[in-house]
Amino acid sequence: MDALASLLEGPRARGAFFMKSILKPPWSLRIQDEAPLTLIANMRGAAWVVPDSGAPIEIRSGDIVIVRGPKPYTVADRPDTPPDIIIAPGQVTMTPDGEVLCETMSLGVRKWGNNPAGPNMMVTGTYESCGAVSQRLLRALPAFVVMPETELDTPLVALLGREVERDEPGQGVVLDRLLDLVLIAALRAWFARDEAPSWYQAYGDPVVGKALRLLQNNPAHAWTVASLATECGLSRAGLARRFTDLVGESPMAFLTEWRLALAADLLVESDATVDAVARQVGYGSAFALSTAFKRERGVSPREFRLGA
Repeated sequence: MDALASLLEGPRARGAFFMKSILKPPWSLRIQDEAPLTLIANMRGAAWVVPDSGAPIEIRSGDIVIVRGPKPYTVADRPDTPPDIIIAPGQVTMTPDGEVLCETMSLGVRKWGNNPAGPNMMVTGTYESCGAVSQRLLRALPAFVVMPETELDTPLVALLGREVERDEPGQGVVLDRLLDLVLIAALRAWFARDEAPSWYQAYGDPVVGKALRLLQNNPAHAWTVASLATECGLSRAGLARRFTDLVGESPMAFLTEWRLALAADLLVESDATVDAVARQVGYGSAFALSTAFKRERGVSPREFRLGA
């Protein structure tokens, strides 16, 4: 399995939140839902995504935005429109004064807004649980990924836009799977860009690409830089220098991060004991994994599993 396939296996929406928003300017949504990952498909009209730090991002009709949480941000008709609606954790919609608007602005099944004929229309799909998204994928993404319609050759976005309004048996499962597929299509296009993570681009190098595959496909092996260099047919110093130049970190630093990312996924997605997870990703004991995990993540594996 290649690196991209292993990452894109991760999204597994489970009861994701969906909403088709239809809005007439001026409007501004302050997103404070703390969701780990959100996909916004801008179906009609132009809008802006405004991070708390950094430049506003214009999105046009047909564009998709992938937002890596949990930091708040704003989506508005213009960058300078002050927020008039707050989206709180649990997808509770309210005014800045705290008035709940979930029912007040309902326009039908999974439809919501301030005007049913408004020129702006967006479909939002939100992964509300960290367990629904691979930790490795989240760590690979920037805060915002914008994919223009011209780079997405897929009918899935239009299908999601139609299906989100339907109220049929099993519709939640249909929407969950569609969200996964739209996300995968957008991410596959983004990974083809030059701005994809440096380790992914390094796969094109015959030496470093081989080293990356060895580390990622065999994380439980007792790798050293010397043994990895031998497998790649290069000197220890030569591999370390070339790997660091292309990937941005040393082979052992990359391996540690990869092992801990795998461990995080296993802790969320399986019932395996911490000791079993540790041995599966290359640590000799639960204690060794816990020490490394807490140093990097700030919590123990058990605390991470409980909070996911």
